[in-house]
Amino acid sequence: MPIKTWPYALEADATPPTSADRFLLWLVRRQWRTVAAGAAFGIPWMLSIALVPAAIGKAIDDGLIARDGQALLLWAGVILGMGLISAATTNLRHWYAVSNWLFAAFRAAIVTERAVRRAGPALTRDKPAGEVLTAFANDFWKLGMVFDVSARFAGAIISFIVVSIILLQGSLMLGLVMLIGGPLLLASLSFVMRPLQKRQAAQREESGQLTALGADTVTGLRVLRGVGGEENFLDRYAAQSSRVRDAGVRLSGVQALLDAAQVLLPGVFVVVVTGLGAHLAVAGEITPGELVAFYGYTAFLTMPLRTATEFVNKLITSRVMAGRLVSILAAQPDHPSRTRQFLPSGTDTPVPNGGIGEFGTGGVLVDPVSGVRIEAGVLTAIVSARPEETADIAARLGRTTAGSHGVLWGGVGIDDLPIEEVRRSIVVSQSDPHLFSGPVRRELGADFTQGADDDALLAALHTADASDAVDSIDGGLDGELEERGRSLSGGQRQRLALARALLRDPEVLILVEPTSAVDAHTEARIAERIPKHRSGSTTVLVTASPLLLDRADTVLVVEDGIVTTHGTHHDLVRNNPAYRRTVLRGEGD
Repeated sequence: MPIKTWPYALEADATPPTSADRFLLWLVRRQWRTVAAGAAFGIPWMLSIALVPAAIGKAIDDGLIARDGQALLLWAGVILGMGLISAATTNLRHWYAVSNWLFAAFRAAIVTERAVRRAGPALTRDKPAGEVLTAFANDFWKLGMVFDVSARFAGAIISFIVVSIILLQGSLMLGLVMLIGGPLLLASLSFVMRPLQKRQAAQREESGQLTALGADTVTGLRVLRGVGGEENFLDRYAAQSSRVRDAGVRLSGVQALLDAAQVLLPGVFVVVVTGLGAHLAVAGEITPGELVAFYGYTAFLTMPLRTATEFVNKLITSRVMAGRLVSILAAQPDHPSRTRQFLPSGTDTPVPNGGIGEFGTGGVLVDPVSGVRIEAGVLTAIVSARPEETADIAARLGRTTAGSHGVLWGGVGIDDLPIEEVRRSIVVSQSDPHLFSGPVRRELGADFTQGADDDALLAALHTADASDAVDSIDGGLDGELEERGRSLSGGQRQRLALARALLRDPEVLILVEPTSAVDAHTEARIAERIPKHRSGSTTVLVTASPLLLDRADTVLVVEDGIVTTHGTHHDLVRNNPAYRRTVLRGEGD
């Protein structure tokens, strides 16, 4: 079966609203053609079924009772024609119903995925990762359900109106019962809708927390085993699972009431209308054929009434799911994209074609908060007895922390530059980097790094001493990396992440504790190779490793968040006791 290209690339700039009802309407506007097409086939499909009783009544009165064979054949042909119309339109109606469902679900998934990428770490600070995972695994499909039933709902409305008009023409009493009783039955569902929506939202909340707890447990499984905390987390998971079950039980009562109403209310309606029709037939006010037709109408009306209650049910579910998704869409990134930058003179100028590099290349990177000054083209190390201080400095230099901090690069404030340009030019590799599942070559960035080839990739792997990590994967560079690189050791994952950062070859590379998980011999090889690999480029090492510090051109010593001194590693070891205690880790000189 051929794969259809998804047509949403042109909607990259589309911004969906951040309220549940408006989000659903936003989806309708963007697929109104298929929604209208579904209604265009749903209406004749249900009308062709609704009018069959009228044709049967005519066949009885004009054919059987009047003993007119020609009329009987005529109305039999009409019944056959409506059957053919129903058969043809039901297939097309179903095709558009499924299309509407999938289009709405995938469009919602695409804009939510874009929102997740745009918000970045800011999203998971406010919302557990498991909550986002539940949205992608569950919410999209349920959100699309109301679009699936929309074609049948359109047919239900039109057919209900048509049948009511026919009944009005035959009997004013029956017509009024239809026109008044039908809406009243639907209005009675409002007593169920509000508690149903409330309990669905509560069950969805508990389910999201359970998924988040499971995801967090799996992520920290090795740590849990190391400290013997499996039982504690198992108890927490069991308790949360019980809350999900209890919420589901509370929901099931209201859901069962609505499901029962889908059968009971139309059934009551059929009994009332049939009883009134029989009374009119006995009184001689309607013909036997009209009585059969009226009974057929009432039997048919169970279909539009059940469709209407189903639509209400699915609408409630879709509104709940849409509400969960818009909470993700509303998440704001730490650094919104900007299209203009501000030069030191204070006059705003569009970002030049050369990007940030026109102002940053060759410039000094300065953090005014700490006094850190990174000279261009040299290997600078930053060290502190408190690693969180240097980690904060690295985050400010790479603009990976929230807020504006006045960092300058070549005299330009990086807070005022487009975040995309900053990310391309300044790369921060954290001490606990993430590896994603997929082909090794792609996950190391060889498929996305401009100008990268196998030689560059092999050179980066050599510098990071990560060739053995690649060899341990079936298929090597063409093999598959498991999620989070869980088949690799901590040191192997760290070295692969280092190779990935080196392959990017940015103008400024900031490495935070790049060798904290490797042994001393491997660390020595990496320390020797990094200066050669990054020769002439600006590189920052945030570390307390003497092997790495020994290779730095200059070392900045930070105390209480401020640079207090600088120099070479050898000079600082010889002349600065505090530095010596920090980097030698209690060892003798």
